[in-house]
Amino acid sequence: MVSSSISNKRYTYIHESESEANREAIDIHHVIINGSRVTGYARLRWLAFFLVALAIIMYFLLGKDNPVRTLSWSCLLSGFFVMIQSRKFVKKESVIIMPTFGIQLETQYLSGKTVSMFIPIGKILKPVLVECVTPVTCYWSLSLFLRGEEQLTLVFKELRPTLKMLVPIWKALCAVIGTDQSEMMTEEEHVVAG
Repeated sequence: MVSSSISNKRYTYIHESESEANREAIDIHHVIINGSRVTGYARLRWLAFFLVALAIIMYFLLGKDNPVRTLSWSCLLSGFFVMIQSRKFVKKESVIIMPTFGIQLETQYLSGKTVSMFIPIGKILKPVLVECVTPVTCYWSLSLFLRGEEQLTLVFKELRPTLKMLVPIWKALCAVIGTDQSEMMTEEEHVVAG
């Protein structure tokens, strides 16, 4: 079922397809965060539980006039802050291409929560690879031009996969939507090669 995969130290890209001959088959692209970051997030969650438990123990064991009691409140608040932040950690993002229906974008969080967004095939005008430049970094992003929308819709909202991982997804989206790749291919192949 797995057609291809690309991996680097941050992400692993997996492409699943039912069959190459059938163009109407469901095409699934996953970008997964590698294990070391996920286990780091799990450790952070255990740290939060430890801070909350420490704060509760300190609060009940110390007397009312003890100045260390304020430390228990800071442990409690920092533990809750870490727990709230750990809910936002992403485990993987997926693009599910259903040629006759549309595209489903899924984000799976470490907490187990999954957020899905479905875009009908008729609403998509064109998939675009965009180079995003900030004062600190530069990265590539895959976006969609949608009919009736003023802004681009990001395919990967949380993760920043490399260009080598984005190009196969972009090609699959172009093939399903019927966008002519030949105009943009010369620039993209030049960027990937260089």
